[in-house]
Amino acid sequence: MCAVSSEQSLHVTRPGINAAGLFWFALLLAGSVPIFWIGIVSLAQAWSTAEYSHGPLIPLISLYLFLRELRRMPLPEVNPPDRWPGVLVILFALVVAVFGNLTRIPDIVTYAMIIWIGGVVLTVFGWRRGKRHQLGVVHLVFMLPLPQILYWKMTIFLQWVSSAIGVWFISLAGISVYLEGNVIDLGVYKLQVAEACSGLRYLFPILSFSYLFAILYRGPLWHKVFLLLMAAPLSVLMNSFRIGVIGLLVDRYGIEQAEGFLHFFEGWVVFLACIAVLFATAVMLQRLTANPKPLAEAIDLDTSGFGAILARLWGIRASKALAAGALITLAVSAAWSIRGVNDAPPLDRQPFALFPYSIGTWSGTTHTLEPEVEEVLGATDYLNATYSSVEASAAVNMFVAFYDTQAEGEGIHSPEVCLPVGGWEIFSLEPYRIDMTGAGYGVFEVNRAVIQKGLSQQLVYYWFEQRGKRMTNDVLAKFSVVKDGLTMGRTDGALVRYVTKIGGDESEVEADARLKDFIAQSLKRLPRFVPL
Repeated sequence: MCAVSSEQSLHVTRPGINAAGLFWFALLLAGSVPIFWIGIVSLAQAWSTAEYSHGPLIPLISLYLFLRELRRMPLPEVNPPDRWPGVLVILFALVVAVFGNLTRIPDIVTYAMIIWIGGVVLTVFGWRRGKRHQLGVVHLVFMLPLPQILYWKMTIFLQWVSSAIGVWFISLAGISVYLEGNVIDLGVYKLQVAEACSGLRYLFPILSFSYLFAILYRGPLWHKVFLLLMAAPLSVLMNSFRIGVIGLLVDRYGIEQAEGFLHFFEGWVVFLACIAVLFATAVMLQRLTANPKPLAEAIDLDTSGFGAILARLWGIRASKALAAGALITLAVSAAWSIRGVNDAPPLDRQPFALFPYSIGTWSGTTHTLEPEVEEVLGATDYLNATYSSVEASAAVNMFVAFYDTQAEGEGIHSPEVCLPVGGWEIFSLEPYRIDMTGAGYGVFEVNRAVIQKGLSQQLVYYWFEQRGKRMTNDVLAKFSVVKDGLTMGRTDGALVRYVTKIGGDESEVEADARLKDFIAQSLKRLPRFVPL
């Protein structure tokens, strides 16, 4: 909450401690904790992951940016007349936070917290001066995790891009290589480009660093914009080069080169290489200017005077606007604390361990997922069963992942993310209406995909079972979670997926008929395990 220190809108000519100002400021901070609590907890959880492990540094960097802005500007007014717009921003942020708490979506609460910090800055400094101190506040966005739906879509896209460019790098070395989905086929060895190799681990910290770098850089505006915009393609390109190097080493020295310390070391090398490229780019941009500066002068890293500026906090002045902001924040937090979460009663559902192994003419066996897959899935409970029948030419896999809440930063992600795993590629994907009138479910829409790996093909149906609704669009399903969280107090839901092999001697129509037959028999048993 670095911007909180922005309350340094103090009058330096009156030394000493301003007890009234400090009281309202402390009340403002303490009063904000309950309403933002689930957001704070979600940040701590996100920062424990590799992708967001840089998060704790972001508030410190934002504080640095804030102190730097204060140092280069004249002293603020003692009693700025335009504080009240900041109170309105605080009020708006609290409304957003209440909405996030009602829907139990921490991401909304964390964004509201940043808006609230911006409102505090505006309240203390006034609108005209406070809006010039928002660079550090905006930088706080880099400490937040991406919404899960966006995270997974970016992951699959960056996996594909990194794999494709990595294969190109490998081929430049004269090595025969082939890409199947996210699997790099080197002949003797096959490398799977997993989520960890998508490049997101570099992208987030590099974006943050480039934002800081662009602000500290002393040069024309277009230089700053260029340095900021090059961060994303640079991190993806360097990550692809890393994958290419791993492929080259595996081809020459064996599969163990893709694991252990070398993999970790190459990751750090890529990150530091990105930083080095940014510095090198800044040097080249300086040479394009009429009066080029050495790199030490082109980057403003001076921290002198920060201690004295930070000490102004003790003299923060009381004002009606600051008191109003503190009381409004305290009142909203108190009201929320008194109200409580009022969780819906526990769902009346049975565990998938009790799902029948025999369904009509079909008999099945269950399978557990790999521990790392279970961790990524993050489901409360899941069913992964394969059913076969003497009357069917191929088996059907039924997979259901149930979540008792989809509002805690996890929840369902679309099979579009996981279908390409293991070398499988999506051949076609489209909405498809199936008639389950005979089973009592009427006609409803599913996502129908044909995936292939070499000459093998599989037919996939999937949809999102959302509290009695069947949905095919993952984005609309997320909006449904927000709506039902408010109106029903429920955010549970499930992903339902059926897969069958398309035999070499059969058509897609025959595979469709097989899936529909099994769905008609199995679907009526689902409400015991996925509540309507």
